[in-house]
Amino acid sequence: MNKTLQSENWSTRKQAMFQHVEASASDRARWININLYYHKRDVAYLNFILSKDCSVLDIGCGNGWLLSQLNARVKCGIDLSPSMVDVAKKTCPEATVIQADIEARSDLKKIRDHGPFDYIILSDTLAFLDDIEVGLSHVRQLCGPSTRVILSRYNQLWEPVLKFGELIGRKQRMKFDLNWISRDDVRSFCALSGLDLLTSESHQIIPFRLLGLGHLMNKWLAPLPLIRALNLRQYVVARPELDQKRFKPSVSVIVPVRNEAGNIEPAVKRLSKFPGDLELIYVEGNSSDNSWDEIQRVKTAYKDTNIVALKQLGKGKGDAVHYAFQQASGDILMILDGDLTVPPEDMIKFYNVLALGIGEFVNGSRLVYGMEKDAMRFLNYYANRTFARIFSYLLNQQFTDTLCGTKVMFRRDYEKILSNKSFFGDFDPFGDFDFIFGAAKLNLKIIEVPVRYRARTYGSTQISRFRHGFMLLQMVIFAFRKLKAI
Repeated sequence: MNKTLQSENWSTRKQAMFQHVEASASDRARWININLYYHKRDVAYLNFILSKDCSVLDIGCGNGWLLSQLNARVKCGIDLSPSMVDVAKKTCPEATVIQADIEARSDLKKIRDHGPFDYIILSDTLAFLDDIEVGLSHVRQLCGPSTRVILSRYNQLWEPVLKFGELIGRKQRMKFDLNWISRDDVRSFCALSGLDLLTSESHQIIPFRLLGLGHLMNKWLAPLPLIRALNLRQYVVARPELDQKRFKPSVSVIVPVRNEAGNIEPAVKRLSKFPGDLELIYVEGNSSDNSWDEIQRVKTAYKDTNIVALKQLGKGKGDAVHYAFQQASGDILMILDGDLTVPPEDMIKFYNVLALGIGEFVNGSRLVYGMEKDAMRFLNYYANRTFARIFSYLLNQQFTDTLCGTKVMFRRDYEKILSNKSFFGDFDPFGDFDFIFGAAKLNLKIIEVPVRYRARTYGSTQISRFRHGFMLLQMVIFAFRKLKAI
């Protein structure tokens, strides 16, 4: 590194930071080993966020230890310090490690040449940057449309504790001023830099094993409301803000049908007109009325509409939807419940969220507007509201109505959800949480579209309030174990 270049273009703080990092390159592994439990817990959560067979860029990779622990197919690391880069190449030989400065525009091309990246990780890097807005704006330029940016950092509340740790030799002493920033600061920097904050999470109330007690507290106590605000480690996942340029993706609308003969033709007649090509898929699930015959009649009568008729092989709405999705050809996949209590005319609203880049997963909400009399029973209404609050906490994104049957996503994201299905297993009797949990696990941008919920005009509800209420409670426990107790 050219010393003259440093003195001419770097602040005094940045020069001090560079000299500190250069001098500590050979000693960094020792400090990681001193606090190995803390670092392994940190890695465990980062690996939880990463998807299978992904590509990762670690900005500020240091000695390469974190990079070596990540479950990624393609690994790339950059660091400002040449000495750290030399160590990182030995620590993580499977990775491409280059010397680069994320704050220098001139270095962006050589970083971009190793992309594109599914994930870009800045682990504590914000604390080192001279100009966080500039650094993050350069990160934004390295992103593709589906890239996720993971920002991890220390909780600002822990600053005095960590400084005390430096005094007693439990933590590496920093010979320059770190940036201690709050969650609100991170949100502001993301907005200024063209990044859209998706979720935030925290872990580790105790950064030590303590004969197993610390581990139990971190797994079961640290995720709880109120307590989580005190956790040492904080994480944010963001995506690049996208240009809202309209394009015309094709769409497959899936209508699961069981004893809904009177709603078959109205679905065709009332469905929105979409800019892209429409495929309408009825999937019939062992009805006791004439639903299947009515689907065949409607398919013949409406030859100008591309109608596909499927007979479900398994049982339940979830099985029907997965079966139809795997036969669908559209870029966008939509679920329209066969009872038509969500107006088919409103499906264009869901389409526009994806076509304009506003979101990546759309969930209908029946609980914003007033609803028609008898559309939803009293206990169902308040149970839905209660569980929505709980699931908003569990999923780290806002939900007001998890059980609205209308859900919309890109087919490419459905395929990712399906490939991740082994993480959750075959757990969902409703057919809704497969998609909700899967979208949350992938950190998709989730948007809710309020709809005016209508009363049925044909048939009767297939919801059992007490049996399904108990299943919802099971979903809460399942989600906590899978998404919080990590």
